[in-house]
Amino acid sequence: MIPESATLEPSAAAAELVDITTRIRAEVGTALTGGDEVTTVALAVLLAEGHLLIEDVPGVGKTTLAKSIARALDGVVGRIQFTPDLLPSDLTGVSVYRMESQRFEFRQGPVFANIVIGDEINRASPKTQSALLECMEEGQVTVDGTTHPLPRPFLVVATQNPVEMDGTYPLPEAQRDRFMARVSVGYPSGDDEVTMLDRRDDHDPVQDIRPVTDVATMTRLAATTRHVHASVAVKEYVVDLVSATRKHPALRLGASPRASLQLLRAARAVAALDGRDHVLPDDVQRLAVPVLAHRLILTTESRLNGIAASDVVQEVVRATPVGPARPRA
Repeated sequence: MIPESATLEPSAAAAELVDITTRIRAEVGTALTGGDEVTTVALAVLLAEGHLLIEDVPGVGKTTLAKSIARALDGVVGRIQFTPDLLPSDLTGVSVYRMESQRFEFRQGPVFANIVIGDEINRASPKTQSALLECMEEGQVTVDGTTHPLPRPFLVVATQNPVEMDGTYPLPEAQRDRFMARVSVGYPSGDDEVTMLDRRDDHDPVQDIRPVTDVATMTRLAATTRHVHASVAVKEYVVDLVSATRKHPALRLGASPRASLQLLRAARAVAALDGRDHVLPDDVQRLAVPVLAHRLILTTESRLNGIAASDVVQEVVRATPVGPARPRA
């Protein structure tokens, strides 16, 4: 662990980051009660320039969280309601022939936005789901041999229901691996649910959310996040955690090298949210389940025994020691 005395005064950019994200939390909190930790992970994903998968049972606020974050940013928002008959071109766009100019003109789809809200993504066919792969990994769309860059920042916030499986298509491994984190909103406490009933008596509180900042500022804050220091020991700890999943007997497939990259980027973002200029092992541990669990594939025996991927990640975190940087060969 880095000693407390090593903490430095935050720079002006870091102070601005804390101020803006605190105000975003407050705005989101007016619509989503009791979701502080989920909001923290969502903000970390936004600052780390990743993508977020919200998976939970119906009615707990998945779409509310996605819409609240989108409304708190003054940027372009694209909304996609995934259905079995949705086509890839419905997401990315299509070339339309114009008689006046006698040429094809590209008409952009809803992915050309700063924040793309994908509701019930697992209701789309695998062919349509695959249309998001290039968007999420490379920040671009290729249609008819022409590549079109997507706006920056670009964040996909997708929701899916894990229990109502009729008419759904499980996300393939390549698609899940492109989501930086997966979170569950969960049921609110009794007090939070009463507060929710009060707030929603006569209107939707999401409509009251006002933009806190613009996309240009968020792009600048994301650049600040990339400069948060991560020591060699912390990087080795990240690699040790991810490597341990590849050897775990309960898993058929462990986490990829992309998981290592995204775990460290998310840890940097959480450190920045806390006003620190360096990453602690605690930041990595805090994000291990949201970043790693959805990438793992359990063996058949593990599934039959009721073992969850999150249980495996927690076991790996407990068993992996945090130590000083190792000498390099």
